[in-house]
Amino acid sequence: MIQENFIRLFEDGFRKNWELPGFSNYGENLTLTYAEIARKIAELHLLFEQCHIQQHDKIALVGRNNANWAITYLATVTYGAIIVPILQDFSPNDVHHITNHSGSRLLFVGDAVWENLEEEKLTSVKAVFSLTGFHCIALLNQAPPNSPDETGEPTTDEMDLPIDPASIHFDTIRQLFDKKYPYGFHRDCVRYVDKPNQDIVSINYTSGTTGFSKGVMTPGNALAGNITFGIRTKLVAPEYNIISFLPLAHAYGCAFEFLTSTCAGCHIHFVGKTPSPKILLKAFAEIRPNVIFCVPLIIEKIYKKQIQPLLAKPSMRWVLSIPFLDQPVLAQIRKKLIDAFGGEFSEIVVGGAPLNAEVEEFFNKIKFPFTVGYGMTECAPLVSYSPATDFKPKSSGKLLDIMEAKILNPNPVTGVGEICVRGENVMSGYFKNPEATARILDAEGWLHTGDLGLIDAEQNLFIRGRNKTMILSASGQNIYPEEIEAKLNNMPFVMESLVILQEKKLIALVCPDYDALDAEHIEQDQLDSLMEENRKMLNSMVASYESVSKIQLYPHEFEKTPKKSIKRYLYSS
Repeated sequence: MIQENFIRLFEDGFRKNWELPGFSNYGENLTLTYAEIARKIAELHLLFEQCHIQQHDKIALVGRNNANWAITYLATVTYGAIIVPILQDFSPNDVHHITNHSGSRLLFVGDAVWENLEEEKLTSVKAVFSLTGFHCIALLNQAPPNSPDETGEPTTDEMDLPIDPASIHFDTIRQLFDKKYPYGFHRDCVRYVDKPNQDIVSINYTSGTTGFSKGVMTPGNALAGNITFGIRTKLVAPEYNIISFLPLAHAYGCAFEFLTSTCAGCHIHFVGKTPSPKILLKAFAEIRPNVIFCVPLIIEKIYKKQIQPLLAKPSMRWVLSIPFLDQPVLAQIRKKLIDAFGGEFSEIVVGGAPLNAEVEEFFNKIKFPFTVGYGMTECAPLVSYSPATDFKPKSSGKLLDIMEAKILNPNPVTGVGEICVRGENVMSGYFKNPEATARILDAEGWLHTGDLGLIDAEQNLFIRGRNKTMILSASGQNIYPEEIEAKLNNMPFVMESLVILQEKKLIALVCPDYDALDAEHIEQDQLDSLMEENRKMLNSMVASYESVSKIQLYPHEFEKTPKKSIKRYLYSS
């Protein structure tokens, strides 16, 4: 068990960094000190009390990166409740499902997301609050108290009591706050719940669809392991400028751009817009971050935009082909790239997906300060990491000192086998899914990652392959093709389908339902337009990163195993 308590890390961090700037919304005139953040957390704690929220109740959270998202998360976990962060890219049906499956009592939501949700489908939620200003949007499922029992007291549990709209109004919360802190709100007022590290603090869903949902139950210990590792290794430090542009509901961005940086006393700048290279390059130049957490998609796009045009010039190719003459030019390219990222960073930490081999090779050639790590939501997320100064090319860093790993059934020639990990960062299991938990966590506590790799004598981890069915998008999102196929197979004139990755795009191979086509007297030349309609409908039902770019017709059924599973390996590119 990690010595430092997860909740105490925030309590101590707020007191220590009281006057420092904490959260800013990039592009907006808003910066909050750690004192102001702590005050807002205290106000939300009073709001939770008025909503009859108990310890271990779930609170769902979905919206773009901003200070109020972060404050809601911190208020929830320091109150003793369990946060359920939901990716805002999930479809409305997925948000409904996750909220209900988790049994969330409250929902904090961005206004743009709320516009597409349906109140009647939120069956467990008692109240919905806007992330714009924490005002109540809707009161739902307000069951009246039952008749008094023989003692004369209502028999309804406190959590089932209706919420009085007046009790959650801004004015009421301010009055309660002034009454609770009559001498003002200061450092010593920051006193959070006592909650042992083994207790669950968050449930992160790796997918949204019914039948495929896997809510990762993360104990405080796993997040404390990630946070204390980041602080102990000086990955982040007090007063660092951090740009938070990775989705906060994703384990990687949440753990390091947000949680670790908050405990360390960093100034976090939340980028709420879609993080295109143009927006990020502008933010890097203005904020000049001290460390950058990134996914390959972003760094590869910037490389292509800033560097490849230079390397493509005939004169540049000639210069770089001459020994010794190439060194000053490479140094200039290195400076140009470092300046593009703000010029002040110690390193760029790449995670969430494999880095393009060409980009990595060039970065090594110019001695660019970057490193590649490995992790998964089930480890909250970090498994391996090395600082840029100690990073071994083509690896994913060294195994963390609080984790251990083994290679299951290694190939006798290559040493490659399934990576299994065990240690402080491992989840407690999947929420309401003991079968899936048993498949990934064995009796000895080893988590079977489904990824293939090997470990060298220095404990460097090398990834050699991914899960057989999961597709990892370039932006680091887990894509489960079965989910997309399940939707597509229910569409007109589709008998079966297979979603694969081709040239970094999702392609759906479809075997048409010829019997249905014949019954409707539909000719072969009409199929393309029918499938295009299916593709548009499909993309309206899935997350943006799950969008299918093309449906390709397949003339006959896919080959299957004796268990009638499609032999996917025959069709992968």
